[in-house]
Formats: sequence, structure tokens, C-alpha cells
Amino acid sequence: MSRSWLLCGMKPLQGSTHFSLGNQKVEKRMGCQQSLQSSEVLKVRTIYINDPLKNTFCTNSISTTKYSKWSFLPRYLYLQFSKAANAFFLFITILQQIPGVSPIGQYTTLLPLLVILAISGIKEVVEDYKRYMADKVVNSKTTSVFRQNSWHVIKWHEVNVGDIVKTLNEEFLPADMILISSSEPQSMCYVATANLDGETNLKIRQASLEVAGIIKEGQLVNLDGKIECEEPDRQFNNFVGTLYLRGKSPISVGPDQMLLRGTQLKNTQWIIGVVIYTGFETKLMQNSVKSPLKRSQVEKVTNMQILILLLLLFVISAVSCVGATIWNKMYLENIWYMGISGITPHNHVFDILVFIILYHNLVPISLLLTLETVKFIQAQFINWDEDMHYEQNDLYAMARTSNLNEELGQVKYLFSDKTGTLTCNTMAFKKCTIAGIIYGNHSDNTDDGNENLSRASFCEFNDPKLLENFEDGHPSSEYIKEFLTLLCVCHTVIPERCGNDILYQASSPDEAALVKGAKKLGFVFTTRTPYSVTIEVMTETHTFEILNILEFSSNRKRMSIIVRTPAGHLRLYCKGADTVIYERLSKDSLFVEDTLKHLEIFATEGLRTLCIAYTDLTETEYQDWLQEYKKASAVSQNRIQRLEECYEIIEKEFLLLGATAIEDRLQANVPETISTLLKANIKIWVLTGDKQETAVNIAFSCKLISSTTPRIYLNADSFEAAQQTINHNCGDLGNLLGKENDLALIIDGETLKYALRFEIQKKFLDLALSCRAVLCCRLSPLQKAEIVDLVKKHEEAITLAVGDGANDVGMIRMAHVGVGISGNEGMQATNNSDYSIAQFRYLEKLLLVHGTWNYFRVTKCILYSFYKNVVLYIIGLWFSFVNGFSGQIIFEHWCISLYNVIFTSLPPLTLGIFEKCCSQKSLLEYPQLYTVFQTGEMFNTKVFWIQCINALIHSFILFWFPTKMLEHDMILRHGYTTDYLFLGNFIYSYVVVTVCLKAGLETTSWNRFSHVAIWGSIISWILFFSVYSFFWPIFSVAPEMTGQINMVLSCPHFWMGFLLVPTTCLIQNFFWKLIKNTYKRGLLEEIQELESRKDSILEHSEIFEKRMTAASLAVSFSTQPCEIFFRDDSVDLSAPHGYAFSQTEGAVVTQEELVRAYDTAKMENSRISKRSSDFSEIF
Repeated sequence: MSRSWLLCGMKPLQGSTHFSLGNQKVEKRMGCQQSLQSSEVLKVRTIYINDPLKNTFCTNSISTTKYSKWSFLPRYLYLQFSKAANAFFLFITILQQIPGVSPIGQYTTLLPLLVILAISGIKEVVEDYKRYMADKVVNSKTTSVFRQNSWHVIKWHEVNVGDIVKTLNEEFLPADMILISSSEPQSMCYVATANLDGETNLKIRQASLEVAGIIKEGQLVNLDGKIECEEPDRQFNNFVGTLYLRGKSPISVGPDQMLLRGTQLKNTQWIIGVVIYTGFETKLMQNSVKSPLKRSQVEKVTNMQILILLLLLFVISAVSCVGATIWNKMYLENIWYMGISGITPHNHVFDILVFIILYHNLVPISLLLTLETVKFIQAQFINWDEDMHYEQNDLYAMARTSNLNEELGQVKYLFSDKTGTLTCNTMAFKKCTIAGIIYGNHSDNTDDGNENLSRASFCEFNDPKLLENFEDGHPSSEYIKEFLTLLCVCHTVIPERCGNDILYQASSPDEAALVKGAKKLGFVFTTRTPYSVTIEVMTETHTFEILNILEFSSNRKRMSIIVRTPAGHLRLYCKGADTVIYERLSKDSLFVEDTLKHLEIFATEGLRTLCIAYTDLTETEYQDWLQEYKKASAVSQNRIQRLEECYEIIEKEFLLLGATAIEDRLQANVPETISTLLKANIKIWVLTGDKQETAVNIAFSCKLISSTTPRIYLNADSFEAAQQTINHNCGDLGNLLGKENDLALIIDGETLKYALRFEIQKKFLDLALSCRAVLCCRLSPLQKAEIVDLVKKHEEAITLAVGDGANDVGMIRMAHVGVGISGNEGMQATNNSDYSIAQFRYLEKLLLVHGTWNYFRVTKCILYSFYKNVVLYIIGLWFSFVNGFSGQIIFEHWCISLYNVIFTSLPPLTLGIFEKCCSQKSLLEYPQLYTVFQTGEMFNTKVFWIQCINALIHSFILFWFPTKMLEHDMILRHGYTTDYLFLGNFIYSYVVVTVCLKAGLETTSWNRFSHVAIWGSIISWILFFSVYSFFWPIFSVAPEMTGQINMVLSCPHFWMGFLLVPTTCLIQNFFWKLIKNTYKRGLLEEIQELESRKDSILEHSEIFEKRMTAASLAVSFSTQPCEIFFRDDSVDLSAPHGYAFSQTEGAVVTQEELVRAYDTAKMENSRISKRSSDFSEIF
């Protein structure tokens, strides 16, 4: 068992050599959509032990980065120019280099484009560097390998196929290995596989007996041979290989000898193994899926509108070209005074190119840079959020990418892992019922105590009434004694002394929790020998002789043990599910109804229940049964079935003692978080590799389903059975199919394999979408990804997957948004996620606050950016009607270039960074607000083009009103006359004022930055205009602008228009906003008004409840129950009883062999001396 050992003789390996020569492209392996068995490689691989130069396989390095130093530039440029806007601006940049084509200069698009690419590239490098550093942490973990005739400490990425590796207790395995030997009896070892399959119980592995004694350095030096095995695949429980050692017969090795990367060594001092698969060829990585290029829904909508806008731009350019042709035919010969009678007009292609360049800024190039800046700062807000700081481990939330910030505000389906994500992966003995009396702590300490308690102190049974009844001679005292004695005797736990304390090591976390609970109550399990257990009861020692162990299995749902008590009586102790215990109870058994009621209470609280019972046996009865047991143990065919039939003979006439209730401890605030997310209309599906009973209990515990919720169980062993069950349930739902009902769907991995087949896939999805909660159990990592992909393809909704283990990587990558939890199962999920958090409860703020704000900000930023560009640059079209479609610009070209760079750059930034739809308090207090943004109604094609039409109207007013004011020209002081640029400066000034004030109308959360952005932008234009008018002749720039400031400001028409023109533009927007907030207000507008008025909490709640009852809001905490008549027996309408039990079954070592392998009495005296001498030789 686990101990602290002094490691001797270990030294770092200097200049360690990488022996693997078989590098392949990382990206190819990251796909893993097909196992390497399907590729054109040999079906059998040969691995040479202690001869690494012959092994040419991939390295053990893992990478989750998007780029390498060689692929960065081509891949980055490809990704950037795959965006329609960037490709278009590259096209414009090329056109501008053609002499005489560009009316606005050669570099007005090139320079901004280079700046955008540079800043985006820096952001990509920074984000990818974070991924690289996270990978480096994993690849730089250390382990010990046997090289050059001694043990050396090396990093994980230096491990090669064929290496002999040593792993210590609590360490993760660096690669897939074949077990050679271990510190435990019979060369067994325990591994935690929750990182791979989500199961909480430990798995037992055992080395082949032919090699179990190879533990010393001298033996390892002489270890010469090879392993022939299958090529890598993704099947965790399948492996076939043969070990050939010199001078020995071939040794068969299989799954029982295989240790997988990602598993953790438990309850075992050390193990030695030979590496067979490394890096992306390990089974863990074979189950990953290729990370798709993720783009937010907002970005997709924007790209589509950009394409339409580009098409419109080409149409406008073509119309302008036709206009130029018509004008030239009508007027060119009559304008002799311009001196162009001998000039040949340009051809149509040339004219179209001129107009494309003239109008190209309808697509705002500044938007790309603005969005990159906005999203980067939004990501920093997530990283800096103290409310998502897990102080216990000093972990902050981290946005590993900023491209999906707004996606957090539209999540409709949330796919969650169970083990380590919803739970702490720790069991605690919480309550019990004995002789019809409930005992236990009735208060819920989940919220407060979860973060500060160590894993060793999770026993929460604190009811002093139990011991009082036991010690004071209560009528139930004998039942209490027998109940606690059973907990100390009927199990497979191994005790280990550590000083004056006793530590319990068990493959079953349920059994460990029960034994620890009994210990706290004064019934202490102290010693195990192959044929006895010893317990201390209130300082008195009692030894029970173990006669037989009737093993637990999922079919039997119980475990029994036959013992001879210290008084010499034969007794059978049993613990198991209520369904199997109750049907075997004696007619004389008491407390049956009371216990059943208590089981229902425990189950509704999400506790894992086991019924406790016993029966006394006579010598004759036992001896007769023993003969049958020996016969069943000797058969060669169907032995397990024969044994279980034999168990049935003696497991009868039970006397009920009571039941236990174990808490699979949830993380802090998980029920509250799930309740809040459900109110936000987020559908929650739990995808786990754990057992079905465990998943159902957790669903009750975290309030995902209630005791009154009908549960549809899909458990089929064939395609036909699965199809029939799904069809029956779909038929029973009738018109309610496809609509959310107060139902829960529970399906296992075997049935899901059939349900995902093309023939019934759509019906299965319809059935799942008709349920409020979906639990998928016993899933492989690939099946998790397939479920997410199914919903993505058939539902127009944003999906989010959250998990903490390597088995969650597939679904994290597949979902629109992947969230990794920095938990106890390694960093694989975090390293492959888009966002990482330390606790599940932080999802509440990540989605409801950051997600809502980010979506609100980004959409406003995009709409405003298009608005201000259409307003200014469509004026070029209006001007074409009065300049003969000549391509002449009305503004000075540097003013055009600086429009987005300086004069209107701050308003979209403040909208994208500081704008708030409402306060954080309101968003958390009323999660129904999330539904306002979830539907995408704030940003879609309709909203986009309404904004563009609004901008078109404003541009019309901004051009034609000043034009009509100056239609008859005017004489200024000193005899100056006006020109086109004078009109252009009029219009430009009005445009800047109008678009800045429009930003003010769009702002709902005013702050100092809003004022600086709006008023500062207007002032910046006036100041620039004043200075720029005097550049010439000091600087050789803009001679045509000389003195323009004096001419404009001295004109009374300018000041009249300065007031009237922006007012005329914005008055319609002002009144529309007023009408909407008065007569068409929604929930969001109600909350905004209440926040602005700072109403009392009472009035706030009253108005909110009024809004909630309105027909327009169809979201509530729970779906209304409906009458459905289910004909299929797959639907469970009964009250839950909470049975769940985790135990290793079907292992290479049976439960009886396991307990009989240990003699802790001898181990205390001889194990330390014997094993420590061997151990020192190893190390």
C-alpha cells in the first residue's frame, strides 16, 4: 500500500537521447478520426526491450497548439485571408498599386491592412504561446526510466517505446505500458481511470506471473526480448500482445496487464512497465478528435453580410460606370471649357476599378482591428475576474482564445461531464437508517465546507444520537451494533497503519466511505488476513473468520460475505440494492416500510443508497451449500453463471438492519448553478463514462431532475430493440414530440451505439430534445463527441461542453465553445479548451455576465462600425450624381483615411469594451435575461440591414441638405469663393458630429470613457481641421486645405447646419427608441428602466413578476408537467430509491483473491524490511 519511501540511486540523465525516429505530422495524428489500424501500416508492431535504437516510433511529446514556427506564417495568412473582408482589402490594395486607378492614393488601404494583420498575428502568437506553455508543463513532467544499466529521471517527452519505466504511487502514467512487476502481492496494482472513462472505482491490473519477480537492477539489465502487439487503436479495453523473453516460452499479455497514459497509480508503492505506445499513438490520444476551426455565430453572420455588401458594392460600381458612360455621351463634347476635348475616355473596366476603390470603404477595414482589440480586452476581463478566482488552488479563469467571447452569450445546450466536473470525486458517509430510525447530519454543508476540507476529512456523519442510542441501551442498540459490524466486515478494503492512525485503501470509494464512517462511530477495522478480519468495538477486539465471499456484480447488485463470528456462529452479511434485498427478506424482517420511505428521502437528496441485511446459517445448511459452491467453482464453462446461481441458494431469508446513504460530494454551488442555468433556458445534458445508477443519483443531487420526473431508460442489447424502444416512446409523446417536457432520458453507451445509426438517429434526437434533462452513461470519449456533433448538426443553437478529464477532450473540441475545468484529473481538458475555469459554479458568471456583456458589446460594435462607414462613404455615390460620375472625391484623401483611424475610432471601442445592457447584479438575479440574447434577435440579417438602411438615410440627409444650402454658391470675406472641398468639409464635420451622437444614442451605460469617446472625437476633428488648414506651405501636404478652417467657421450656413443636419438625422432614431422603450418594451428594457430609476427592491420584484407572467416570456424554471400515457416499460414513474455502488468487477483478480492476498498483520512486521530492501535495489 502507499508509503513514503526514500528514493536512492536516482540521477538525472544528462544529454538524454531521443531514440524515436518515426516522427509524423502532428496534425494528422490530432485528427484521429480513424484508428491507425485502418491506415496502410503493418497490423503487428514489434517492440524491442532494452534496445531502443531498433524502435522507430513517434515521440511522447503532445502538442495542442494551432501553429508551429514553420507553419505559422502560411497557416495564419490562410486563416486571415479566408475571411471575406481581408481578402477584399487585399484585392483593393493590389488595385491601388495600378497607376492612375486609385482616386484616394496608393497606401490608404495597404497600411491599415498591414497594421491589422500585425496586431492579429501578435494576438494569435500570444494565445498560442499560452497553449505551448501549457503543453510544456505536461511534456516536462518527470518519470524514471531504466537506461544505461541504471535508473534515470527524464521528462515525459523523452520517453520512448521500449523503455522500462518506473512509476510511484499517486503519479500519472506517462505512456501506455505493459506491467512487469509491482510492490503489491501477486504483482497487482491499482489505477484510477476517471481521466479516461469517468468511473470512480479503481481498476486492478496484474503482471504475468512469469515476469512478476523482475524487480532488481541486475534482472532488468538482463531483460532481453521483444513484444509483438497490435497497432494503436482507440479501444481502452482491447489489447492483444505477446511477450517473448530470451530462454522463456512466449507470454500472452492483454488488457489486464496494460496501463494507459492518463491513468493514475493508486494504493501501490511502485510499478515497473515496458512502454508500448507513446504520444499521439496512445489510446488516450487516439480517442481525441481533430480540433475544428471555431468561428462564432456572430462572425458567420457578419461574414455573410460582408459578402452581400461586397456584391452590392460591385453593383453600385457598375451602376456608376453606366452613369459615367451616359454622362460622357451626353456632355463630354460640350464641356470645352475644361480643356479635355482631346482626351479619350477610359474603358469600362478601368472605370469599374476606380469606382470599386472609391466605394470600397463601405466594408469597414477598421472593424477588423476594432474587433481584435475589443475581444482581446474582453478576454482580459475574464482573466482578471476575482469572482472566478479559486483561492484554494490560486487558479483564475482563463480565456485561451478571444474569438468566441460573444458565443458565451448565446449558449443553448450545455454538455457536462460528471466526475470531477459536477462532483469532487470523493465519497462521504452522510446518513443512514437503522431499525427504522434516520441518523445523520440533516444540514447541507456543500456550499461552505467544500473548499476548505481536505480529501481525508470528508466523512460528514455527525449525529450523536446514534452512539447515544447504542450506549444507553436503546431498543435498537443491538441493531446498531450489527449494522456497524457489517460495515466493518463486509467489504474488500485493505487497512494500513501509518503511525497511530489507520488508512484504508480500496478499489471501491463507496466501501472506503462506509468503513471510514464506521471508524468514526467507534467500530474500527484494524487487520485483514487471508482468512479473517479484526475489528475494534469500543476498545474491544473481535475477529471474524472469513469463510466465503459472494462477489458483487452489476447483475447481482449485491455483495455478501459468510463469516464465523467471535461467538462461533455462522452468519451471512449482505449489502446491495433495495430491489434485490427486499425480494429476499424474511417474513420476520422488521422496519421494511419505514426503511423504504427513508430510501426515497435519501434518493431525492441524490444520496447513494445500499440496503444492509444479514441472516444466520446452520452448520448443516452451510456445509450443504459449500459442496454446491465447490462444484460450481470447478466447472470450466459458464463458471460465473454457475457461481451466481449457487449464491442464490444461500442468499435468502434476510433480516433487514437498515440502509446507508453515501454522498458523492458535489462541487460548491453546483445545484444552485444548474438551477440558474435552467432558468436561463440552457438545456443541460450530462455525458459520463460512469455507471447509470451513479449518474442518476448525481442528477437528483444537483437538482437536474426531481423525484416526480418520469425517467425514460434506453437500455438495449441490439439495434432492433433500441429502434423499438425509441419508436414506442416517440409514439407515446405524440404531439409533444420535439417540445420540451418534464422528462428525463437516460441512455447507456451500448444503446447509444445503435441510436446514432442513420436509420433512427433523427428519432432519437427528437426524443432527447423532448426531455428537460438527458443523461448519457458509460460513454467512450468518442461517443461524447458524437453526441455533441449530433446536436450541432441538427439544431441551430450554440453548444458548450465542459469537462475536466482527458476523456472530455473530444466533446470540448467538438462543441461551439469548450470549457475545461482545472481539476484533479490532469490538464488535458484545460489545454484543449477555449476557456478554463477552476469550478463548475463559475459557469454562471462566465455565461450570464461575461457572455451576455460580450455578445451585447460585440454586436453593437459591429453594427455601429458598419453604420458609420456607410454614412460617410455612400456620400461618394451621392456626389457622383453631381460630378458626372467622374470618380472625383468630395473629401481630402487624408481626412478619408483618418476617419476610422482617429475621428470615429473611440466610440466603437467604448461600445465594445465598456457598454453594459444591465448590471451584473441584475443578470445574476434574473437569469431569464439571458434568453433575450440567446435567440440572436439582437444581431441577425434583418437587424444588420435595418442599420445599413438607417445609415443610407442619414448619408442622404448629410449630403443633400448642405448641398442645397450652398446650391447657389456664396462669396466669403476678402472675395473668396467656395469650391467642392468647402462643401466637403461642411459635410465631413456634420458626419463626425452625427455618428458620434449616434454612438451616444446607442449607449445604455454611460461612463467617463463614453463621454471621452463621443465628445473627444468631435473635438479631435475640430482641432485637426484647424491645424491641418495651415500645414501648407510648412509641410508639402494638402495645399487645397489651406485656410479652409477660416472659410468654414466664418460661414453662417455652417453653424445653422451644424445644429439642424445632425438633429434631422437622429430625431427619427430618438423617437423610435422612445416609442420602443415606452410601448414595445421587453424584459431587458424593464430592468434597464428600473436600474436607471433605482427603484426599491419590492417594486423591482413586482414589476419583474408581472413581466414574467406575460405571454411573451416562455421561459420558466421547470417545464410544466403534462399527462402522457407511456405504454413502454422503459419508462420509470416510481419514486427513486437511490441505489448506486462502485466496485471493480470482471478484473483479472477476483474480489475473493484480492482480499485473500493480503495479510496486514505480517505486513506490519515483515513487509517494510523485505520490500524496502528490494525497493532500495530498484532505485
